Formats: sequence, structure tokens, C-alpha cells
Amino acid sequence: MEMREETARRRLRYCVVLAAFAALFVALALLNIGVGSVSVGVRESLGILFRGEGGETARGIIWKVRLPRAAAGVLLGGALSLSGFLLQTFFNNPIAGPYVLGISSGAKLTVAILMVLALSRYRSVGSAAMIAAAFAGAMLSMGFVLLMARAVRRSSMLIVSGVMIGYICSAVTDFIVAFADDASIVNLHNWSRGSFSGASWEDVRVMAVVVLAASAAVFLLSKPIGAYQLGESYAQNMGVNIRAFRVVLVLLSSVLSACVTAFAGPISFVGIAVPHLVRSFLKTSRPLLVIPVCFLGGAIFCLGCDLAARTLFAPMELSISSVTAVVGAPVVIGIMLRKKVKG
Repeated sequence: MEMREETARRRLRYCVVLAAFAALFVALALLNIGVGSVSVGVRESLGILFRGEGGETARGIIWKVRLPRAAAGVLLGGALSLSGFLLQTFFNNPIAGPYVLGISSGAKLTVAILMVLALSRYRSVGSAAMIAAAFAGAMLSMGFVLLMARAVRRSSMLIVSGVMIGYICSAVTDFIVAFADDASIVNLHNWSRGSFSGASWEDVRVMAVVVLAASAAVFLLSKPIGAYQLGESYAQNMGVNIRAFRVVLVLLSSVLSACVTAFAGPISFVGIAVPHLVRSFLKTSRPLLVIPVCFLGGAIFCLGCDLAARTLFAPMELSISSVTAVVGAPVVIGIMLRKKVKG
């Protein structure tokens, strides 16, 4: 009887959290579409989206600028959140994330190299090339972190190693920018600040293919991830090939974080803060429940931060990473204080 009541409470909690997240997602999506230098009301926005109504200027602003930007925020925010969830599972550390472990900085370095080399000969760089370069950088940084994980046992040292590789990659990136031509410097500066602006429907299509395919793969791994969370020995007894499983986790987290860096630049704290907040709201770490809400939570987090970035000091626009840091850093501090109290 008690078990049934507990199961019912868990289901109710999950439904309430999912409904609240869905409502917040819709509200923020509408705000992102309607709010800006040219204000478009909710009713007018819905008319433009679903009935093709409204003036030509308003339609152009929504369909060509704000909607692809909002779609990029949703896809890349969800990707960052899932990447953080996978890394936290892999390292069994609540403050592991693509930015903290230096993975985003490694991707930033290789993309910067590609942009400097390619833009000196061509006018633009293709999406596939950007993602491939970012993935290569992410894998290099991840490889270094994995080597350090074998050498040190303390999770604090692992985080310090990730931060150090992040600083090294950022320093090398700055060195490359110092010797780049003026056009490359402008492009690199705008990209390295982190932003969803400038996203086109072609970019969104590429993002959707990469992010949704990787996210579907993560969801299909819910059972093995749940077993892995209970320990490697337990997972092995459940038939999980640990070596192959760990490789898949690394590849998926690198693909997700690389896609974000390629299109929006480095974005901090989303991968740490959102998975932790989702687990706190749901009161469970069960992957089958956490993964969908984690993706939705990342989308909400980035939509809210992007809205703040472009409206708080309009017409000046803040970098998205600055806003995510201000919102996400207190969450990370809370995690560390909570671990200290428990310890």
C-alpha cells in the first residue's frame, strides 16, 4: 500500500514538473518571438505564425530573425544540458560539465583555427566543417581529461585539470586571434562571446539533425545509464559492456557540446546547473524521467537567458555566456556547499 502511494506521489510530481516546464517553455518562446526593438504582441505573433497574418516587416522579423534564433536556443540549450548530464554520469561528479572540464574551450580553439585559416581564403565556413572542427577539439580536451582521471582519484583535482586545459585553450585562441587579419578578428570576437544571434534556418536544420539524433541516442541509453549510476559492477552484471558504453557516453557528450560551440560559441554553466536543478525538482536521478525534462530545462534556461541578454540593456546586447554564468554560478556554489554539508 505504501509503495503504491509512493509511486503515485512520484508520478504526480513528475506530471506537475513537466506541466510547469511546458508552460514556462511556451511563455518564454512567445516572449522571445514578440519582445525586441520592434514589439510584436502575442495575438499578432500567433497570427503571423499560424495564419500568415500581419505586416510584411513584422513577418520578416519573426520568421527570419527571432524564430530561428529561438529555435537555436531551444536546440542548443537542450544539447548543453544533456551533455552536462552525460558528463556528470560518466565522472560521477555533480559539477562536471563541458565548460568546466575544458571541452568547450577545446572546441573553441579548433573552430578558431578553422575560421582563421578558412576566412583568409573563403568568405564563409560550412556548418559541417565547423561541427567537425569543434568535435575534434572537444575530443582532444576530453582525451586529456580522461588521462587525468586515470592519474588522479580526487574529483577536485579532475575539475582543476579541466579548468587548466580550458585556460590553456583560451590562451592559445587569444594568441591566434592576435595574429589574425582584421576580418577574422571581427568574426572570432563576435562568435567567441557566445550568442544565438545570426542563426539562419539552414543552421537550425543542421542543429536539429545533429542534436535530435544525439538526444534520441541518449534517451535510448536510459536503461544502461540507470544501471551505470548504481556502479560499474552492477551495470556489468546487468549485461552492459562498460568499455563500449563509456566510449559512447564520451562521443555523445562531445558531439552535443561541439554542436553548441560550432554555432553559438562557448556557453558556460548550462551543462552543470540544469541537470542538477532537474534532479532537485523531480527528486529522482532515474534517466528515463530525467533526460526528457533535462532537455526541456536546458531549452528554457537558454531561452530565458537569451531574452535577458538582448533586452536588459537594449539596444546593447550582452553575451549569452555572461548571463548564463550569472544565473548558473549560484547553482554551482549551492551544489558545492551542499556536498560540503553532507560530507
